[in-house]
Amino acid sequence: MSGGVDSSTAAALLLREGYDVVGITMKLWPQDCVSRAEDKCCGPQAVSDARAVCHRLGIPFYLVDEAGAFQEEVIAYFAAEYQAGRTPNPCVMCNEKLKFGTLLKQARKLGGTHIATGHYARVEPDRATGRWRLLRGRDPRRDQSYFLFSLRQEQLAHTLFPLGGLLKQETREHAREARLKTAEKEESMEICFVPDNDYGRFLTTAGLVQPHAGEIVDLQGRVLGHHEGIALFTIGQRRGLRLTAPEPLYVIDLDPARNRVIVGPAGALNCARYTVERCNWIPFESPPGPIEVLAKIRYNHPGTPAIVTPLEGGRAGVELREPQRAITPGQASVFYAGDQVLGGGWITRG
Repeated sequence: MSGGVDSSTAAALLLREGYDVVGITMKLWPQDCVSRAEDKCCGPQAVSDARAVCHRLGIPFYLVDEAGAFQEEVIAYFAAEYQAGRTPNPCVMCNEKLKFGTLLKQARKLGGTHIATGHYARVEPDRATGRWRLLRGRDPRRDQSYFLFSLRQEQLAHTLFPLGGLLKQETREHAREARLKTAEKEESMEICFVPDNDYGRFLTTAGLVQPHAGEIVDLQGRVLGHHEGIALFTIGQRRGLRLTAPEPLYVIDLDPARNRVIVGPAGALNCARYTVERCNWIPFESPPGPIEVLAKIRYNHPGTPAIVTPLEGGRAGVELREPQRAITPGQASVFYAGDQVLGGGWITRG
């Protein structure tokens, strides 16, 4: 329970359906959570709200210390990806490693059989194959299946998404009916541990990256300026380059080996082919051959028709019907067939 309206309502709906429910909130920071993210899901106000909802519902509440796992599995990964010239997705990693990983183990210690969250997604069994399927949430504006593509069959088998069939306004209506204090609570779309969504400042003030000056070059390799570290840049970025040019310049690529930021015109951001690694497939162990999908290259991307071809070593090649802008190494690319999540992988450079 994050202290927000979604997880609060999920608990209330499960109780209504007859489940034996226990509320668990993860404590993610050792001491300085107040200064980092007071109103986020790891902050004291969020913990207080979650505790109050559990009291209202008459269910036990537990605050479990996941600070060590969060530091190792999410924060360290977040910093390492930026240092390597990639743009991470910490929400996917937090779901896979913590919410549906270590937290499931905590739930089992309490006698629980399933983890339930406030995600807008659906999970259901496929009677024909014996596997579990992951589906989009009913509310297209809230669908969060993208962030769950890396969940394994064992995790999906022990997962409940009570809000998967609801629209957001219906969730709030249920919260009002249950008289939950979180019913009107605003939600944040930012990364929970990055205040003001300024990841560069977070990385530097937390001492996770150090200034490391390098060159900003154009597509021909000509030096146009200098930067203080590739960790502060991402593909498609325009602001912060401090360059004077006759046309707008964007970050086209990052070269971690040479510590270079490569810039160019907007048209150079378009790409129709890329490779993903560390693939996870849901309705099957692996596609038997090339498959037609709708491919999303980031969470807020609407998706575009593509052909995905499985490769050796857990990789896959993706060929888009139409080029897309700013395909970014380190981001997740998730593949759909209608509402069903087929799987996905992490966009790699080269």
